[in-house]
Amino acid sequence: MKVAALQMTSGPDVAANLAIAQSLLADAAAAGARLAALPENFAFLGLADADKRGIAEEDGSGLIQNALAEAARRLRLWIVAGTMPLRLPGEGRVAAACLLFDDQGRRIARYDKIHLFDVDLPGRQESYRESAHIAPGKAPIVAETAVGRLGLSICYDVRFPELYRALSGAGAQIFSVPSAFTAPTGRAHWETLLRARAIENLCYVIAPAQSGIHPNGRETYGDTLIVDHWGRVLRRLPRGRGIVVCELDLERQAEARAAFPTLAHRVI
Repeated sequence: MKVAALQMTSGPDVAANLAIAQSLLADAAAAGARLAALPENFAFLGLADADKRGIAEEDGSGLIQNALAEAARRLRLWIVAGTMPLRLPGEGRVAAACLLFDDQGRRIARYDKIHLFDVDLPGRQESYRESAHIAPGKAPIVAETAVGRLGLSICYDVRFPELYRALSGAGAQIFSVPSAFTAPTGRAHWETLLRARAIENLCYVIAPAQSGIHPNGRETYGDTLIVDHWGRVLRRLPRGRGIVVCELDLERQAEARAAFPTLAHRVI
C-alpha cells in the first residue's frame, strides 16, 4: 500500500490553503497513494496565535471539515488532516485536532494534540505558548485504515516517547506526525526524533511538515519524511511545497517484529 506525506507553507487565508491542500491530495491520489497526510496547521497559520480562535469550527461541520470529506470521497483517498482548530464546549481555547477521513469521506477518528509547545528557544528571542489558545487532548488514538493500524500524533508529541509506546501497545503499525517544527529545533532534532520513534516501536512514520517563511514571519523547518520500521528514511522532501510517496511493506515489518521482538520484551 502506498502512502503520501504532503508539505506546505500555509498562511492566514483558509480558502487559499485548502486549494493548495486539495491540489496536493489530488497529486497523491494520482501517484497511487491510498492514504495521504497533511501537515500541522495545513488550513490556517495565522498572523497571531489567537487568530485560530476566530476560524475554529464546531466539531463535525464547517468549511474545512466539509472540504476534506469531499476531497476524500472524490479522490477515494484516506486523509490524515494535519491539525485544525475545533471549538470545545465550555472552553475559551480550541482543540488542535487531527481528523482522519476514510476514502468514502467519513470521519473515522479524531485526535487532539496532547503535548503543547510552551517553550523559549535556547539562545534565541523566540517564544511559543500554545496553551494560551489551545486546550490539551487527553487520549492516545489508534485507528484501522486501508494501509494498516495508524497511531495519531502531532508535532511536539514526538519528543514524548511514552505516547508512542502507548500507541504501539494499542497495535499501531504506523505513526503519523503532522508538524510545523521551528527551523532551529528542526535542524537539531527533527530527523533524529522521528527515526528514534520508528526504531523504538518498529513502526513506520509518516511525517508531513510545514516548510519555509510564513506570512507571520515564522520559519518552519520542512524536511517531510517517511521512515520505515527499521529507522531508514525512505523518502524526504527537504524544502518547498510538494509530496513524497512511498509503499509500506507490513509483511516485512511483521517479520522484523517477529525476528527482533523488542516490543514483546517490554517490562515497564
